[in-house]
Amino acid sequence: MDLDPVTLARIQFATNISFHILFPTINIALAWVLLFFKLRFRQTGEQGWMDAYNFWVKIFALSFALGVVSGVTMSFQFGTNWPGYMQTVGNIAGPLLAYEILTAFFLEAGFLGIMLFGRRRVPERVHTLSTLLVAGGNTLSAFWIIALNSWMQTPTGFVMRDGRAHVLSWMEVIFNPSMPYRLTHMLIASGLTVAFLVAGLSAYRYLRGERGRGVMSALKTGVFLAALLIPLQMFVGDMHGLNTLKHQPAKLAAIEGIWQTEKDVPLLLFALPNAETRSNDYAVGVPQLGSLILTHQWGGEIKGLNEFEQHAPVAKVFWSFRVMVGMGMLMLLVSWLAAWKLKSRGELGQGLARALLWMTFSGWVATLAGWFVTEIGRQPWLVTGVLTTAQAAGQATGPMLFTSLTTYLALYAALLAAYISVLFHLARKAGAHDAAGEIQLKEKLA
Repeated sequence: MDLDPVTLARIQFATNISFHILFPTINIALAWVLLFFKLRFRQTGEQGWMDAYNFWVKIFALSFALGVVSGVTMSFQFGTNWPGYMQTVGNIAGPLLAYEILTAFFLEAGFLGIMLFGRRRVPERVHTLSTLLVAGGNTLSAFWIIALNSWMQTPTGFVMRDGRAHVLSWMEVIFNPSMPYRLTHMLIASGLTVAFLVAGLSAYRYLRGERGRGVMSALKTGVFLAALLIPLQMFVGDMHGLNTLKHQPAKLAAIEGIWQTEKDVPLLLFALPNAETRSNDYAVGVPQLGSLILTHQWGGEIKGLNEFEQHAPVAKVFWSFRVMVGMGMLMLLVSWLAAWKLKSRGELGQGLARALLWMTFSGWVATLAGWFVTEIGRQPWLVTGVLTTAQAAGQATGPMLFTSLTTYLALYAALLAAYISVLFHLARKAGAHDAAGEIQLKEKLA
């Protein structure tokens, strides 16, 4: 069996980051949802909002812990699997990662304890402020990580000296051409992930017969948040596409499966990209619509993959993008139907509740598909035009990487299964607790 070290190292890092990203994607937006619950409680005095807060803050704590632990393994891999990365661009990557720890992680970690355990030990305003600071810290953390990743996609503000990158302008490094679009896209993706997670678990409790104010408040929050964010995400995605056309045309060509430079490009709904013939098999598309969407002009010209000496593996990028878009369209349909039902009748209905339950982790699917488009789409570059993936790889052997990869896969599969099972266990436990409370209340009133 041929165990190519570079390929295995890429798969291993992809495994680590795919697992890790699941939890920050939840925490970034969930912290703001918790703040919303808290502010609504203070504004209305309704206990249902505080019940929703108390339930979801447990999930936030669990997700935060897994996010921190899984993030540590990635930092080790910079030294073990990708030493060429820090050797070449460490002058840029190192400070940005340090800024993330100093300005964001310490902020959220410092106030997390008060947020989780301090409500009855500190004044209510201090507890609310702690929730705000944790939410702000999570978002600031995303800012620095996306700034670094975007710089790797569209590097600016530096010069190469003796094979190492040196900063000329930190403003240009941080606010590189793709950074605003990637950051906005990621923050909304986090919001959608949390919206469907909140709506899905609340729908699970709804189907179990729970109709308390805490459940219904969370359910409506998730559904209406999703219905609001999905069209906004589509708009931002369109702007991001125009930016990609300008700064990463090879990636865009791979996304759309465009081999020859041409005008009047069709929008491919289905195709099997064939790298050997450099064409698409069984292509089904809408004539000229691709040019209109990609360039905002009828008959707009798109540069094909044949114009580039190196480009990403087309099939992986092509299908990852369509999974992301397809999931987005499903999100739009389900969230708008659920929002209409809740708005018009105040109830969800069994069918839509089941649909939301099945969509609980749809945000993860869309986020991972989008992340694959972003990361695979820049191959063979690790830093576009500066450092290839092969140049950054270390000396780890194939068998060594294969052993560690299989260990990671087994561990992450077990952790993910445990995490999901705990979420539903917490939902059932919360329902049992609420039912016991209602019985006690009725007995007192009697």
